Amino acid sequence: MPGTARRIRIAVLYGGRSTEHAISCVSAGSVLAALDPRRYDVVAVGITPDGRWVLGSGDPAALQVRSGVLPSVEGTGIPVALPGDPTAGGLRSLGLGEDALGEVDVVFPLLHGPFGEDGTVQGLLEMAGVPYVGSGVFASAAAMDKQHMKTLLAAAGLPVAPVVVLRGGQTITASDRQRLGLPVFVKPARGGSSIGISRVDAWDDLETALKAARAVDPKVLVEAAVAGRELECGVLEGLAGREPEASVPAEVTVTSSAGFYDFDAKYLSGAVRFDVPADIPVAVAARIREVALRAFTALDCAGLARVDVFLCPDGSIVVNEVNTMPGFTPTSMFPQMWGASGLDYRALVDRLIESAVRRGTGRR
Repeated sequence: MPGTARRIRIAVLYGGRSTEHAISCVSAGSVLAALDPRRYDVVAVGITPDGRWVLGSGDPAALQVRSGVLPSVEGTGIPVALPGDPTAGGLRSLGLGEDALGEVDVVFPLLHGPFGEDGTVQGLLEMAGVPYVGSGVFASAAAMDKQHMKTLLAAAGLPVAPVVVLRGGQTITASDRQRLGLPVFVKPARGGSSIGISRVDAWDDLETALKAARAVDPKVLVEAAVAGRELECGVLEGLAGREPEASVPAEVTVTSSAGFYDFDAKYLSGAVRFDVPADIPVAVAARIREVALRAFTALDCAGLARVDVFLCPDGSIVVNEVNTMPGFTPTSMFPQMWGASGLDYRALVDRLIESAVRRGTGRR
């Protein structure tokens, strides 16, 4: 129709090679359902667990958890690729006699974990000259690696829990055990969705926990437990050059026997309670938002991040981690926190796309 504005062509990228493949699919299903077809021309691109890129149907219903069964990207779609060449014309089909599928205005890389959230896909998109939602190469890589994330946060004056980093066949020393105390949490250094994480209450159980973490990542963190309430805060890049904004904080309370926010509690069992916003004094909420904004800036994040903290009994705040592509599932905290802050799911997605298009690629 004459005078009708051209729709934004957006590629929603999901799945991937990490252990968080299924959660990425669920996040993508929620985002696809929120994209207004009058405003967006949507291309769904799935990445199989072995790394193949294929066209998806774009049907949100195909990316839901059904009867406890997690979704996955099958390799039956038309194979596609995004050349790392800004003159290549965007997404291209492979081996089917078709030419370019068309230039893409922006990519929403709903990829969690390695080979997606860790700067790898961000680097490809930078090379291709395609704007994308979320942080750039450095911030994505730094936040994905919990060792370096904690180093940068501590350098910015933000408190983090004591930790020991183990590579290869290393184990902790007697002095490390004394410094950390019990319990400890054993974590893959570059993982997410609590996959491979164990709580250790006795040192005799450490090796079993290390084995579980090393199945995800050869570099492992053994981290002192922090006594306190587990809270989260969402951060969004400011619009039109403004400062970043923080959402109301929310609290996570785990009711399962695991005693911590593990994968099952997050996505399958429902054994968790979310208080959005958290039942905390206004002044404490303001301090948590300030810490979240400082963490966002310390890692040079862009677009969005979820900052997880502990509120200790003495009132101090300890940063647990920064997630540069938090979950967008129906139960994910990031959209819930922004909903409680006055920005509903669809408006949140629109804002992220708008800021990505405006930011573009390259140094900034």
